[in-house]
Amino acid sequence: MRRERATARLFFALWPEPRVQQALGALAQAAQAQCGGRAIPAEKTHVTLFFLGNVELERIGALKALAGAIAGERFELSIDRVGYWRHNRIVWAGIAACPPPLARLASALESALGAIGYEKEERRYVPHVTLVRNAKRGPQKLHVTPIEWSVREFALVDSVQAAGVARYDVIARYPLLV
Repeated sequence: MRRERATARLFFALWPEPRVQQALGALAQAAQAQCGGRAIPAEKTHVTLFFLGNVELERIGALKALAGAIAGERFELSIDRVGYWRHNRIVWAGIAACPPPLARLASALESALGAIGYEKEERRYVPHVTLVRNAKRGPQKLHVTPIEWSVREFALVDSVQAAGVARYDVIARYPLLV
């Protein structure tokens, strides 16, 4: 007999359009070829805004309402660099500087979620896309053609475990204003 789950593993993210995901997926494959490890599939690439963790299903409605009340602005991202975090063996793609509308969106989410009991991370927010997990080394002279992304929305995403593999389901989208 299959048991229904009582919680969902949730996060808020910038969820790329398919063209951007395909470009990020290709970059992940190139990084994995150089660094070893496990490349993130194109359809899973994203920029995390706030990781919530395991949330009781009955709280999802309140989270949707909270996110719907945030008035963020549209902005442009140019993903133009890769890096390596040795401490957790992650190869990532990122941007030269966080655009002010993205910083305001992340801060607004953090403040609203903090008001209902979610704790922010101690480290400062660094927007990035995870490309490779468990990398054996950092990338060496990996050519990055800038990936241009017009960010028009953010999303609430559920990380569903099935047969030992995580699947990401976008459960709500929130448009950003002009």
